[in-house]
Amino acid sequence: RMLSGYKPKSSVKDSYKILELEEGCSLDDIRNSYRNLAKKYHPDSGSAAADSKAFMKVEEAYRVVLSHVATKKKPNENNEEEEDQFKSKAPQHRHYLSFEGVGFGTPSQREKQYMQFRVDRATEQVLEYRKQRLESQYSVTDLMKAQDVRQSKKVKITQAVERLVEDLIQESMAKGDFDNLSGKGKPLQKFSDCPHIDPMTHNLNRILIDNGYQPEWILMQKEIRETIERLRKSIVASRSKLGGPMTPYRQKQWNRVCEQFVEDIRKLNKRIDNFNLVVPILSRQMVHFSADKEIVRAQKAYEALME
Repeated sequence: RMLSGYKPKSSVKDSYKILELEEGCSLDDIRNSYRNLAKKYHPDSGSAAADSKAFMKVEEAYRVVLSHVATKKKPNENNEEEEDQFKSKAPQHRHYLSFEGVGFGTPSQREKQYMQFRVDRATEQVLEYRKQRLESQYSVTDLMKAQDVRQSKKVKITQAVERLVEDLIQESMAKGDFDNLSGKGKPLQKFSDCPHIDPMTHNLNRILIDNGYQPEWILMQKEIRETIERLRKSIVASRSKLGGPMTPYRQKQWNRVCEQFVEDIRKLNKRIDNFNLVVPILSRQMVHFSADKEIVRAQKAYEALME
């Protein structure tokens, strides 16, 4: 290979061969060939053919050919400008091949500049990381403060309600509203048959129930049962009203009734979901109603009536 047998201070003919050019080529050809070979042999290029000695040979051959072209042509302003432009662009391969395009000057100078660039970049990344951590900590702190404020407001409201209830009780006692209650002056009956239930809680619930208070889940359960019974009676009545046999017109009417029934069951099942969220006893939770099964049930009820 020409590069392996190259000797310093080569002739112009050998220099053209090293650059893979022929005499008489243009400055653009010389520049392109030099750039391609520099990318191929430069030690920092990462190429499989990278070779520092070969690169030095290419660089020296480039200088010889450039000098030959400069002396061969007549010196004029255009040639000088072209040569100056060529010289200014010569070191660009180093920017392209190494140091991420950072710095200028000799490779050692550019290496120092690149090291400083990396230090500055690492410092910026550390500062950015610390900034993000501080922002996340502040956001968590702000959230905790907001939760504390909400909890404080809740406690204040609860205390205000308790004071109001206590004042109302004392006022009613002063008026004698509790004098005619059954069991006045007698101790509350304790329920000791179930050891898993707090007697105080049980007594409070019993007092509330005896005085007409019903928890929300009991009212919701009652409403759900009343609604499904009403829907069942309504669809059976609609089927009985249509009678039989089912003509195409009556079938369309029945289909509309079933569609409305399906929508009503969907709303009822949503109500059941809300009920299951508030019911305190797991065994009291309710399952969804099936609209298809209910329609079949209504059809059977209608047939039983007809028989």
